[in-house]
Amino acid sequence: MRGKAVFYPMGWDDNGLPTERRVQNYFGVRCDPSLPYDPDFAPPAKPEKHPISVSRPNFIELCNRLTVEDEKAFEQLWKTLGLSVDWALTYATIDKRSQSVSQRAFLHLLQRGLAYQVEAPTLWDVDFKTAVAQAELEDREMPSAYHRIEFAKPDGTAVEIETTRPELIPACVALVAHPDDERYQPLFGTEVTTPLFGVKVPVKAHSLADREKGSGIAMICTFGDVTDVVWWRELNLPVRAVIQPDGTLREVDWRSPGWESTDPERASRYYGDVVRLSASKARTKIVEQLRESGDLVGEPRPITHAVKFYEKGDRPLEIVTSRQWFIKTIEFRDALLARGRELRWHPPYMQARYENWTNGLNGDWCVSRQRFFGVPFPVWYPIDAAGNVDYAHPVAASEDRLPIDPSTDVPAGYTEDQRGRPGGFAGDPDVMDTWATSSLTPQIVCGWARDPELFAKTFPMDLRPQAHDIIRTWLFDTVFRSHLEHDSLPWSNAALSGWVLDPDRKKMSKSKGNVVTPLALLKEHGSDGVRYWAASGRPGTDTAFDTNQMKVGRRLAMKVLNASRFVLAAAEPKAPIAWAVDRAMVRDLAALVTECTEAFEAYDYARVLQRTESFFWRFCDDYLELVKGRRYGEQGPEAAGSANSALSATLCVMLRLFAPFLPFVTEEVWSWWQQGSIHRASWPTAKELESLLADNSEATRHADQAVYEWATDVLFEVRKQRSKAKQPLKVLITKVTIKADPKAVAMMPQLDADLRAALRVQQFESNAGEPREIVVAGYEAAAS
Repeated sequence: MRGKAVFYPMGWDDNGLPTERRVQNYFGVRCDPSLPYDPDFAPPAKPEKHPISVSRPNFIELCNRLTVEDEKAFEQLWKTLGLSVDWALTYATIDKRSQSVSQRAFLHLLQRGLAYQVEAPTLWDVDFKTAVAQAELEDREMPSAYHRIEFAKPDGTAVEIETTRPELIPACVALVAHPDDERYQPLFGTEVTTPLFGVKVPVKAHSLADREKGSGIAMICTFGDVTDVVWWRELNLPVRAVIQPDGTLREVDWRSPGWESTDPERASRYYGDVVRLSASKARTKIVEQLRESGDLVGEPRPITHAVKFYEKGDRPLEIVTSRQWFIKTIEFRDALLARGRELRWHPPYMQARYENWTNGLNGDWCVSRQRFFGVPFPVWYPIDAAGNVDYAHPVAASEDRLPIDPSTDVPAGYTEDQRGRPGGFAGDPDVMDTWATSSLTPQIVCGWARDPELFAKTFPMDLRPQAHDIIRTWLFDTVFRSHLEHDSLPWSNAALSGWVLDPDRKKMSKSKGNVVTPLALLKEHGSDGVRYWAASGRPGTDTAFDTNQMKVGRRLAMKVLNASRFVLAAAEPKAPIAWAVDRAMVRDLAALVTECTEAFEAYDYARVLQRTESFFWRFCDDYLELVKGRRYGEQGPEAAGSANSALSATLCVMLRLFAPFLPFVTEEVWSWWQQGSIHRASWPTAKELESLLADNSEATRHADQAVYEWATDVLFEVRKQRSKAKQPLKVLITKVTIKADPKAVAMMPQLDADLRAALRVQQFESNAGEPREIVVAGYEAAAS
């Protein structure tokens, strides 16, 4: 409507863990990468009790099949809602085009040394069995308990620590206290012995130790939380990990190097009771053992504390040691803060969330996931003659072969029969984090490396619309990837929406069971009604689900239909807009157009809707009533022509102001009397309206406004008194007496006919005086 060609593609974010879980449940299958591809495989018509194992290619086929079906349903939903995307420009984060872009960008990072692989402690979801990035974490308040436990000092006395995770005592590698804590300074440089398992561990000093927490001295385990990782790294401690990727405790030989116990038989006896148990069950068992051995001081002290979860996970995250791909991130912190200041934020305060996230980064971005339905890493690894995989020298795919899947494709210089064999190769088994691809959506849609002409036209883009909760993922990562690849922002503006809250002001989510699916709402309230509710929520603000607001939107749409029928019922005669109330109303509309245009340019769409709706109801309640009689010729053709011209111009502008919010009803009315679509009509301007006025001088403007305001004051007061007297509109008012200042009384002759017709008044009697009074003097006799 502003004369621009809009590049607005639709993308489907379909790869990732939620899709895999849905496919597993829907078809009753699980992926086993060791199985060969079965071209004739068909899933059971009804999922069986025990999942069927299928090869990775078969599993991916099922993922693609289900996502295509889901996307058809979503597309129909969005079309029903009236989203004005370009449906000829669609993409999916798992399609070949997206895979090529994602793999190409990864190869560029690898060549520049910005992507690296390392065996390191990694946040891990034990149910999904995959690494999790910092951006995917959420804290949840969980019940727990502090356990005060004795470690044996060299002199036979005890030092007491407090921990919420006694099951990690087998993984303890040191105790740590603050270097200035006088209580423990004599212990620094000595060794203590762990309870139950009899392993000697050093006592270290570190400034992160909290003297006020617990007993002031803590055990360092590999790994209980991210602070353990910091201590382990900075104090150069060994790894003694017991938590496995499935969340259970691994087998341990208490005589083997790194695990030496002073009493291996005792350690094996205690540990044998917890091996292969989950962490929570092992905790319960070890607390029993500590109580029996006398190493538990008192009883556990219940607490509630924040525990880190994968945002889609059901159990607390663990930290396990695994080989993962990372993108260097921390070293770009300052540059990314500067990018955030370049970006225009709507609303502006959302910039603080971006900066808080950027300043809070504590590690590089882990981009590998141990899953199946995702973009594969485009690399293979040589296998030496002894059968060892050489991870230090990955074989990268050439860009002209992209996209590739190393689990089925073969690197240059090798043959398929060398896969997994000494002297051969192994494909990287992991896939990229879904955000590693979603962070490249501007490059995907703009044709990077595929359509240079399109890319030059559309990148950087103008706008990223998204919710505020994924500033830390989608927005940050997209800015990051664009900075690394193009040394620019990916877009100029970021418009942040809020969440939809349930009536109790809680965020809607499937896990909470408080989600309302939209199709039934669209059928009940109409798309315009639902859009009205959604657009009433201001940028960045969470919006409560409210069917009453949708009903208001539906009533508004119906009123637009009815008011439009009235306006178009007698479009002739036409004449210059010369009546005072007509000119004043049109000038008010011109001011509204200017205000709405400025608000839209500031992304304050909710204000546009609120102001337009407010004007529309005043137009219907006051102006339409005032001109009802005159527009049909009761005061002559010039008076009727002025009213009809004002009505026609106002309807034309009002429909266009409402069009972004109520696209269906406005399109319908537009089709009654205009050519083409309203959504291709030009956006209104104040000049367009003011050019229709017969007189637009400054003096006339003030006089007209005073007349219009006085007319609406009289309308309001007489209506109020009629309502209070419970007199229906069909009953005539015999007389209305008015006492007002001389200027108001002087206006009555030019308003008399309009007001008598609008209010069904036989006579107005006006006199100058104070205070101002408007009194309904009587009703026709039939009323009593």
